Amino acid sequence: MPFTHKRTVYLADTDAAGVVYFANVLVMCHEAYETFLATAGISLKELLSDRAIALPIVHSTVDFLRPIFCGDQLLIELNPQQLSDTEFEIDYNIRATSSSKQCLAMAITRHVCINPIIRKRTKLPETIVQWLA
Repeated sequence: MPFTHKRTVYLADTDAAGVVYFANVLVMCHEAYETFLATAGISLKELLSDRAIALPIVHSTVDFLRPIFCGDQLLIELNPQQLSDTEFEIDYNIRATSSSKQCLAMAITRHVCINPIIRKRTKLPETIVQWLA
């Protein structure tokens, strides 16, 4: 199920050249992911308080297609998909609201569910499986 998050690019998001600093694109994607979870009724506070699971990002990529500037209004579209009973991936398409057909950047984050005490994979919690369905 796709989800779209609106985001303004702030001065703090940019580098000395006046464009978004590369790592901040992943920060924006993660903000969109957290908003998507909250919109779906999933409390990050509750999810993180469950000491039996953690959902670390084990892989990420970003492709920059056009510069993103301070003041730009963005639409970040998320498309999550379950890859197995222990992992999922989110594809992100970042577009300017002024030209929503033109993609500025694309990103991917892959998350794995682990038991943080023993550092072994474990099944995704049912709330996440339902969110991904």
